[in-house]
Amino acid sequence: MDRPTARNRSLRVSFPGSQGTQLDARLDLPDLPPRQFALFAHCFTCTKESKAAAYVARSLTEHGFGVLRFDFTGLGGSEGDFGNTGFSSNLADLRAAGDWLRENHGPVSLLVGHSLGGAAVLAVAGEFEDCRAVATIGAPFDPAHVQAQFGDALAQIEREGKAEVSLGGRPFTIRRDFIEDLDAQPQARRIHELRKPLLIMHAPGDRIVGVDQARQIFEQAVHPKSFVSLDDADHLLSRASDARYASAVLAAWASRYMPEPAGSDEPPVPAGLVRVAERGTGRFTCTVSTAAHHILADEPTELGGDDLGLSPYQLLQAALGSCTVMTLRMVAERRGWPLSRASVDLHHEKIHAADCAECETREGKVDRIERVIHLEGDLSREQREALLTLADRCPVHRTLHGEIQIISRLDD
Repeated sequence: MDRPTARNRSLRVSFPGSQGTQLDARLDLPDLPPRQFALFAHCFTCTKESKAAAYVARSLTEHGFGVLRFDFTGLGGSEGDFGNTGFSSNLADLRAAGDWLRENHGPVSLLVGHSLGGAAVLAVAGEFEDCRAVATIGAPFDPAHVQAQFGDALAQIEREGKAEVSLGGRPFTIRRDFIEDLDAQPQARRIHELRKPLLIMHAPGDRIVGVDQARQIFEQAVHPKSFVSLDDADHLLSRASDARYASAVLAAWASRYMPEPAGSDEPPVPAGLVRVAERGTGRFTCTVSTAAHHILADEPTELGGDDLGLSPYQLLQAALGSCTVMTLRMVAERRGWPLSRASVDLHHEKIHAADCAECETREGKVDRIERVIHLEGDLSREQREALLTLADRCPVHRTLHGEIQIISRLDD
């Protein structure tokens, strides 16, 4: 599976599912504050790491969405026994995922489901009042259609109450309750009463869920509704090109129905200022903006953050380190010294003042930043020593050692 691009971040999260066990999930976030949040439901016996799930998450994050994808009970990294689950428990897991996302990050504006996951999002979409659009990929009209994958085991399930079925080369125990639950779903009514923009994507040659299932969904739904053919893709979108195409179409379509993100109308940052503001997601994540640049600041997960950016002290070390490197480069160029590359490793810690012989403070703790400077190039020993001395003259170094006046006031 391809990894997300560097501008996206995938966080490992978990939350209680329908049966009280922990569900394993990934929260994929864009670099900028998410415009909206999407919830993805994977295919039958698949996981959140499927190719379709990964590409959909990547594409949506590139369009500014935050995406939560999770493993249903008993699948992937989630706890619980798959043999004790059913379509109704999947719907309850979806509700639990939506509740977690809503409580911790933001409302669920987009529901996306692949295969039986598509049937699941169609079933619960009417309950998600904040949902603005729904999309399915290779989804069956009737959840009971999945029984076609059980073959001769259906008779054994009816006769003995359960049977082991091989799906995707893996054994799964299917119980009679699972079959009865599928048969009892009022899917036609749910689709007709959806009243939300719906995108149906399906491959005409899908051998697992025939394209006629997509036709039935389309006919039962009311406008606005759209159908996109995935041409010769297979059911699992196992070819990367098919997964990328479906994901790109989905992201572009969904963007039409999403409002602009909160704060998008904020005035630009004036030249010469640095603006730090809460991102609106997570506990500590902040946006750090200038007139031309944008980065994130955060705390690591062990301190309650989402680890989406550098911590405040890491930003401080970055300021010192970058100023050091720039100063060394400027000096080397002015003096014609053969410095091919400079780099700096920094480490911050708080130490007892009594352990610092050079410190004026004698009680409590003091901040210590260790700076290790790496110089590459055909430099003489004298040139290297001179550059080490000059590193202490970089502007940020002098600011940290000088008297600093910080004035705080409230914005009128």
